[in-house]
Amino acid sequence: MQLKAQEVEVVKFTDLQKKMLYTDASLTVFNFWATWCGPCIKELPHFDALESENQNVKVYLVSIDFQSELERVKKFVIKRSLKSEVLFLDEKDPDDYMGKVSQDWSGAIPATLFVTDLGKTYFHEKAFTKEELEKTVKKYLN
Repeated sequence: MQLKAQEVEVVKFTDLQKKMLYTDASLTVFNFWATWCGPCIKELPHFDALESENQNVKVYLVSIDFQSELERVKKFVIKRSLKSEVLFLDEKDPDDYMGKVSQDWSGAIPATLFVTDLGKTYFHEKAFTKEELEKTVKKYLN
């Protein structure tokens, strides 16, 4: 099966917030990353595989690269053949949205927000190994 090249959707934070509030999946995962972040790049394949391995999970890979880097992000996504939905956060100032994602977010990435279908949120400011991510997802799904 030939997959079409992955699109990168440019979103404002208000669009992202709607995705955080209105979810159909049992667990929705928002992984915040950037093309210049080594630990982010290392864990991306784990997040990208999550959705195809678990029908109850929806994954958004949220790029917080600088606004001028959209083309770079698009090329990166195609080169890596990412299957998850990729969102490019079109915001100038991280301080405007970080606290709205989580009061615990210092600004470091990778960072991940897990949202259950009941609206419960869990925030992690760390890089995940495949095993840690699977364990965390299993915990939040139950």
